[in-house]
Amino acid sequence: MVLKDHQSLEDIHTKVIHEFSKTLEMFGLTPADARLFVTLYINRSPMTLDDMSEVLGKSKTSMSTGVRGLVDQGLVERVWKKGVRKDLYQANENLYKNFMSSYINKWQKAAYEQEGSLKGIENDLKDRYQDFSEDQEMNKANNLYKRVEDMIKFHELIMRAFQEINPNASSY
Repeated sequence: MVLKDHQSLEDIHTKVIHEFSKTLEMFGLTPADARLFVTLYINRSPMTLDDMSEVLGKSKTSMSTGVRGLVDQGLVERVWKKGVRKDLYQANENLYKNFMSSYINKWQKAAYEQEGSLKGIENDLKDRYQDFSEDQEMNKANNLYKRVEDMIKFHELIMRAFQEINPNASSY
């Protein structure tokens, strides 16, 4: 392959990592974790923390923290190779499935937690707004209560939509 405008393969490699990392950041990965994942994905063969550290110019501790988070999300897996004593890691190959599952799980968990918080607020309003004596305060409390109900319904719809997209995902 001949490069037409004198860009080195290394420059293009860096550009690919940068550009695809932007997409992965939309799935909630930090820029550093996105670059780490793309590096593992491009490499194809398993890498040690030392390999990752050398390629990305980051500390081994930073690589360990990043890869642990990616493993927890199911985006990277630890692999075994005969004769290699260090831990090896590689990116899971099915990008779409893995990222969508991870993303949907994050959204479902967040929606579930927010819904719970809003239900707690709703209960506080139920308990307290009966004590208001002024009509103006009663109207404000009633309006707020109705808005909180709408917000809870919004979170229920989010969870239902993501459950339809990925029926195998955790339902919190």
